[in-house]
Amino acid sequence: MTTRLEHSTPTLTFNNNTEFQAALRRRIDDYFRQTGRPRRGNWQIYLKAFILLSCFFFSYLALVFVATDIWEGMLFAVLLALSMTGIGFNLMHDGGHRAFSEHRWINRLAAMTLDLIGASSYVWHWKHAMFHHNYVNITGHDPDIDLGIFARFAPHQKRLPFHRWQHLYIWVLYALLVFKFHFYSDFHHVITGRIHTNRMPRPKGRDLAIFVGGKVLFVVLAFALPLRYHPLSAVLFYYAVVVLIMGLPISVVFQLPHCTGRADHPLPDATLAMKNPWAVHQAEVTLDFDRHSPIRTWFFGGLNFHLEHHLFPSICHINYPGMSKIVEETCREFGVKYAEHRSFWTGLREHYRWLREMGRPSFSNGPHQH
Repeated sequence: MTTRLEHSTPTLTFNNNTEFQAALRRRIDDYFRQTGRPRRGNWQIYLKAFILLSCFFFSYLALVFVATDIWEGMLFAVLLALSMTGIGFNLMHDGGHRAFSEHRWINRLAAMTLDLIGASSYVWHWKHAMFHHNYVNITGHDPDIDLGIFARFAPHQKRLPFHRWQHLYIWVLYALLVFKFHFYSDFHHVITGRIHTNRMPRPKGRDLAIFVGGKVLFVVLAFALPLRYHPLSAVLFYYAVVVLIMGLPISVVFQLPHCTGRADHPLPDATLAMKNPWAVHQAEVTLDFDRHSPIRTWFFGGLNFHLEHHLFPSICHINYPGMSKIVEETCREFGVKYAEHRSFWTGLREHYRWLREMGRPSFSNGPHQH
């Protein structure tokens, strides 16, 4: 898969002082040498993959072939939505970052579970792994904080009058996220060759075949096969239940670490140079959340250890809890900003307040830094 960033227009540069990053890498390397843990591909991630995929196929088959009333249907639909969300957080996410396994082909298969659930692993690679991870919270470069006219996530974005109510209506847009992937954004990005301001190479050859094949498989599983056994109204109802349940947690988990008042939103200077080195930038724009909940850590695929993920995206998320103390201590030693949401609900409240603040007329537009 092509990964060269010159397709991004324009390209930013970061301060070349790598002292903090080099020290952190040495300490993380020492952690793995001392513990003997594999960086990727251990039994825990394979067991998790087995559990999530088993839940996915069981709930799908039960919803299509077993459910006889709305209560059974809702039970299986909720389980299907949760298993698909878990696949996205765990298998697809680690596979897309080449963190699932030491073997490239296994990582690719893990990444392609996103195609299995209806979205494009190719588009996700460019939108998330390349543009978001390299340019986090930089307005005009990070597509994850750009919802166009629909919302204002950063102080440098233009405020429109209806943004005054974005903290109320944004949850509906979040719920519709998966529907958007299925029917609009993936096709739009591939056809235009752009993701917001960034240019993306259109898929060719095997990448194009996977893109088309994934969309065809999605239509077969979501609509064609169920329609052989159920009326259109039932098929559309349960499809809506599944994607609406998926949309909220996926949106929120990826927004809590970046779109709050304690995450910075820096801009480059006139030469497109950022003030801080890349690793320092990651720490200043990314917060962990709810680090002490093993249940949410398991389901979220370690994305609550979000700073660890941004600093070491190619390391399997199973290792993030053990790495987090090292990251925190190194940040404090080097005077690098470190912040976290103590709980998921604290992070959710701070995200809500940030959306409300960004929508207020008193928070003027402009190129100032947060």
